[in-house]
Amino acid sequence: MIEIQNISKSFEDKQIIHNISGVFEKGKTNLIIGASGTGKSVLLKCIVGLIHPDTGTVFYDGRNFTDADKEMKAEIRREIGMLFQGGALFDSKSVEQNVMFPLNILTNMSLSEKLDRVNFCLKRVGLENVNSKMPSEISGGMKKRVGIARAIVNNPNYLFCDEPNSGLDPQTSILIDELIKEITDEFDITTVVVTHDMNSVMGIGEKILFMFQGHKLWEGSKEEIIYSGVKELDNFVFTNKVMQSLKKKEN
Repeated sequence: MIEIQNISKSFEDKQIIHNISGVFEKGKTNLIIGASGTGKSVLLKCIVGLIHPDTGTVFYDGRNFTDADKEMKAEIRREIGMLFQGGALFDSKSVEQNVMFPLNILTNMSLSEKLDRVNFCLKRVGLENVNSKMPSEISGGMKKRVGIARAIVNNPNYLFCDEPNSGLDPQTSILIDELIKEITDEFDITTVVVTHDMNSVMGIGEKILFMFQGHKLWEGSKEEIIYSGVKELDNFVFTNKVMQSLKKKEN
């Protein structure tokens, strides 16, 4: 479980996120949703420690990450897997080398142990026999799956995904969502997904935090979202034609 308490962050004289608190539950796909520019990615970076918040605290299973010493932060970071927007693969490294990268910097495993783990993770995301391919030789959807393999190669307790469906066609987006959900269930990890894709919300959103202009306006499940009563959330949700149809059926 990850808990955030009163997180705020400003850049120069502009406040980006305002006093946000929430809980991301273990074994669930926890989504941070909202329109582009509303502060979702800044909040994510505060949670994983890429940005230090101006105020507030982040707890990983009760451990104070924000104020932790260097050793504790390093320990928690070793438990984190990250799927970056666009995949963020190293263009000069093969698929195998990309997935192995966290093992090289975070473990003392032998080469054969690393290869076994890399092959296990690639097989888990449906990518066998692509070890020697370069990122330029595979599709966008395959790059995302390689990114997921790299994110889970160190057997993390926490998985963060920043806009995992960005740039993908609808069918591939569904496959990536399903893969993220399967991995969350299979390994019982705490997964946090930043997205503005309502198909993802209704497909895998077990716990949802809605942000608007840097504020948290709502928190709940996908089953509760159409009854939120929050005008800004309704405006965000029901611009989607599928959700408009669902709303009509419920009424």
